[in-house]
Amino acid sequence: MAEKKTFKRCLAAFVGIDFKIKVQVVENKDHFKMGKKIGFIGLGVMGYPMAGWLSKAGHSVTVYNRTAEVAEKWVTEFPGNIANTPGNAAKNSDIIFICVGNDQDVLAVTMGGDGVFSTIKPGSILVDHTTTSADLAKHLGNESRLLQCGFVDAPVSGGQQGAQTGQLTVMCGGSFDDFLKIEDIAACFSKAVTLMGPTGSGQLCKMVNQICIAGLVQGLAEGLNFAQRAGLDTHQVVDVISKGAAQSWQMDNRYKTMLAGEYEHGFAVEWMRKDLSFALEEAKTNGSALPIAQLVDQYYAEIEALGGSRWDTSSLLARLQV
Repeated sequence: MAEKKTFKRCLAAFVGIDFKIKVQVVENKDHFKMGKKIGFIGLGVMGYPMAGWLSKAGHSVTVYNRTAEVAEKWVTEFPGNIANTPGNAAKNSDIIFICVGNDQDVLAVTMGGDGVFSTIKPGSILVDHTTTSADLAKHLGNESRLLQCGFVDAPVSGGQQGAQTGQLTVMCGGSFDDFLKIEDIAACFSKAVTLMGPTGSGQLCKMVNQICIAGLVQGLAEGLNFAQRAGLDTHQVVDVISKGAAQSWQMDNRYKTMLAGEYEHGFAVEWMRKDLSFALEEAKTNGSALPIAQLVDQYYAEIEALGGSRWDTSSLLARLQV
């Protein structure tokens, strides 16, 4: 027994962990695993099913949406309550999730007179799933700490389909302790929830995600257009190349609708341009060169000029077929 205790003390010294502190962290996480009081703000195409997964998991969910009719519809489908302001949604909640459109929307539901920060209780945690600038994430983190609350920036990838099936990927920024408290709860609507680093890191990771997607979709659009103009059977082409190095999620899930000219199946162009603007701006700060992302953003501007601001991001093929 003495040897085991000595081994634990040596191991703790080696890895820099106090076992008592570690046990306390785990206990805190277990506390947050139980059914919690959750406020969910924003019931768009993403937030609506995400809040639904939380409710079905047994959490007590209070929802707020700018258009009240959407919240009223939500409570006919899932157990939960409606709040008439973001502040009322946050008032008695252990965790408050936000999933709205842009930086301005986030500021409105958090910093406004009836916003989250007017009622949030000490010890609760604010989780922002909106894709925003990293600067806003850091600002919200600072404001939360002043109110003795936790904060995690947690943008998601997987689109509407991922939200509906509970298979989102969540990229988080924040403290390890705050992350542990929300990890299993966010897993209700996710296949992966990962802490990327301190506050703002989740948003930076999402920028990388969008940079990569932009290039992939443009490459797929060019390849399909080339195949058509070369007189090839494009379905046969994709069947062949998808078994090799050209395979991608975009190819597997979007090529058929792209060939059919159907662009109502995913993330809207106007939102992609918003996300790319964050990446292009951040690149100016960290010295990154983003020539492809910048070019694809211009192509999306052309799609918007064609009336496709609400088309999904695979609509890059449309501008090649004009």
